[in-house]
Amino acid sequence: MNSTAAAGPLARAPFDRSLLLVVPAAAFMLSLFVYPFLYGLLLSFTPKEGGALANYHHFFTTDNLWPTIWTTLRLALPATLINVGFALPIAYKMRVKSRYQRWITTILVIPITLGTVLIAEGMLIYFGPKGWLSQFLQFVHLYEGPIRLTHNYWGVLISLVISGFPFAFLLILSYITGIDPVLARAASTLGANRNAQFREIYLPLLAPGLAMCFCLSFVQAFSVFPSAVLLGSPAGPTRVISIAAYEAAFEQYDYSLASAIAMLMGLVQLVIVAAVLALRNLFYRGPVTGGKG
Repeated sequence: MNSTAAAGPLARAPFDRSLLLVVPAAAFMLSLFVYPFLYGLLLSFTPKEGGALANYHHFFTTDNLWPTIWTTLRLALPATLINVGFALPIAYKMRVKSRYQRWITTILVIPITLGTVLIAEGMLIYFGPKGWLSQFLQFVHLYEGPIRLTHNYWGVLISLVISGFPFAFLLILSYITGIDPVLARAASTLGANRNAQFREIYLPLLAPGLAMCFCLSFVQAFSVFPSAVLLGSPAGPTRVISIAAYEAAFEQYDYSLASAIAMLMGLVQLVIVAAVLALRNLFYRGPVTGGKG
């Protein structure tokens, strides 16, 4: 009798080679995310002077530090809402394949290839006081004097919208094309028009994806730094929290304070993301994809 067959259920299962990837992946995650976070967290509690919470006390008692949280939120939240709000109807319209879909998608995602610096350079040329937009508005007598869309709040906001819209659009498009179109066709046979189909079918099914898109877009916008420096007023209305962390680290050479500011930056993002994900649980959480026959 075969010894392996005689062992029955006690026979040794074949070794899964995919398990060999678990240890390197775990080590990579620890080295890339966990260790820097723990190091920064511990560093924030070791200030140059004072007790363990001296850096956090300094942040919330300094007039040019704690307002940076609200300044960053005033930029990140509107930019995220605009990106998601504009990307949703466009992605919904492009859920049906057409011969122009690929070209339109390519045009909409061009800002991703440009990068923040090139976007800022283009805005300084075309949206500045002597740019073509200002000259056109003066030529048609819609606005007297040079219009300022750079080196202020609006310049940074426009830059965040330009650079963040392609990301939100592609993410929502991937979600909306994954919804089974049979659901909408079944609703149409029951008398539901396009508005009713979007309101009663697509929007509830998209709610989890929209929440995830909002969270990722918000985190991306909240960490704004180049746009706030190149297109904003770093010492004024666009002094965001990342600029405060940069100044603490590379101008004051206080890496402990910079780590504390970075920890507060991550905490604010975590609070907003947790709130959005909690609201997501109020909507439908079942499967939304299926065959697209």
